[in-house]
Amino acid sequence: MSPKIRIGTVGLGLMGSSIATCILAAGHEVTALVKELDQADEARVRIREYLHQLRDENLLKASPDDVLQKLAITDDVTQLRDHSVVIESITESVDEKKLVYQQLETVLAPTAIIGSNTSAIPVTVLQQGLNHPDRLLGIHWAEPAHITRFMEVICGHETDVRYAHQISELAESWGKEPSLLKKDIRGFITNRIMYAMLREAFNLVENGYATVEDVDRSLRNDLGYWITFAGPFRFMDLTGIPAYLTVMKDLFPDLSNTITTPKMMEELVAGGARGVQNAHGFYAYTPESARQWEEQFIRFSYDIRKLAQSYRPTFTDPEK
Repeated sequence: MSPKIRIGTVGLGLMGSSIATCILAAGHEVTALVKELDQADEARVRIREYLHQLRDENLLKASPDDVLQKLAITDDVTQLRDHSVVIESITESVDEKKLVYQQLETVLAPTAIIGSNTSAIPVTVLQQGLNHPDRLLGIHWAEPAHITRFMEVICGHETDVRYAHQISELAESWGKEPSLLKKDIRGFITNRIMYAMLREAFNLVENGYATVEDVDRSLRNDLGYWITFAGPFRFMDLTGIPAYLTVMKDLFPDLSNTITTPKMMEELVAGGARGVQNAHGFYAYTPESARQWEEQFIRFSYDIRKLAQSYRPTFTDPEK
C-alpha cells in the first residue's frame, strides 16, 4: 500500500480534526466527510493550528498552509469513491457508526479498508450487517492523535488480518507505533487496563484510604516515571519477576471487583462536570487555570514524545 494514497475520514470534531492533521502531516491528501458543511471553517482553523504546532515542534517540515491545501471537506459521500482507506471518527454510537458504514459501502470498492476510531465498541458488533465485514477494522487513536505515537489496530471476528497488517504498516508511516489485536475484545488493550486502574482508584478514594490528590500524586511519581520507557511486562523484566508473583498472590484477592460505576463519578457527571472543558471536574478550576492545564498537556505531549523517541533501543530483541 502506497504511503501517499488518498485517505478518507468521517467526522471533524476534536478527535477527527486531530486524526486528519496526523494524516495530512504524513503527506497524504485527505477527504473529510462531515454531516454539515457549516462545520468546515471551524475545523480548518483547528487543523491549521495543529499543523503550526507540529511545525513549531520540528515535526512538520512543509508549510502548514501548503499542507492544508491537501484537505477537502465535503458532505457528499460519493467524494470518497476510489479512496482505499476511510477512517470514521464520530460519536460512540453503534447505530450512528453502522449508518456511516452503510453509506460508505455504496461508493467504496469491496477491498477498501474502513477503520473505526472506537474506544470501547467491539469491532465484531460493528461488522454485523455489512456487505464486506472482512475489511472493517478498529483503529483506536489516542488524543491528541496528531502528537501521540499510540494506535491499536483491532480485528473483528470477520476481519481479514491482511487488512490489519496493511493498516499497521501504513500507520508506521504516520509516525505511529501500532499494536495489533488479532482477536476482538471489548475495550482492547489500554482501555481494559486503564479502567481496571480507575476502578481501584475510585475504590481507594470512596472508601477513605486516600484523596484524589494522593492517588494522582502516587501514580504520577511511580507509574508515570517508567511507563513511557517500558510497558508492564518489560518493567517486570527490568525489576525482577519473582517479587511480582509474591505480591499478586497476596494482593489480587483484595482488589476491587465491583461491577457498578462509582457514585462519585455518577454525581460529578450528573452535575455537569466535563473537566477542563468547562472548568468543572475532580479538581477546582477557574476558566484561566483550566485553559492553562490544557496548554500544559499539549506541551507535555510533545515533550514526552521526544523523550520516548530518544530512548529507542539501538538493538533488536530476539524474536519469540
